[in-house]
Amino acid sequence: QVQLVESGGGLVQAGESLRLSCVASRNIISGNSMAWYRQAPGKQRDLVATITSGGSTTYTSSVKGRFAISRDNAKNTLYLQMNSLKPEDTAVYYCQRPRIGILSAIWGQGTQVTVSS
Repeated sequence: QVQLVESGGGLVQAGESLRLSCVASRNIISGNSMAWYRQAPGKQRDLVATITSGGSTTYTSSVKGRFAISRDNAKNTLYLQMNSLKPEDTAVYYCQRPRIGILSAIWGQGTQVTVSS
């Protein structure tokens, strides 16, 4: 079974940067759309960014211009570069391989990002 493992979270001050990584146990990053979600305490899990197999990206409005999703196919790794972090970015961040037909979505275990003011 494919696993996704996130890392790179931590405690930073507002205005600082973090880069999250998501490593896949098998080669699923290159041929599929991938996504980053986040879930703040007491809130639903929200989509942050997506990247298609062709490299097209989308972002939720609150992170446009600050976050960048990318991937390294050779390393089976998805990234989320987060710059100019704000306290409202505090959340657990999850990477996801979306559902494909009858195949369920695959989620990582999440990595905590905490931004202090």
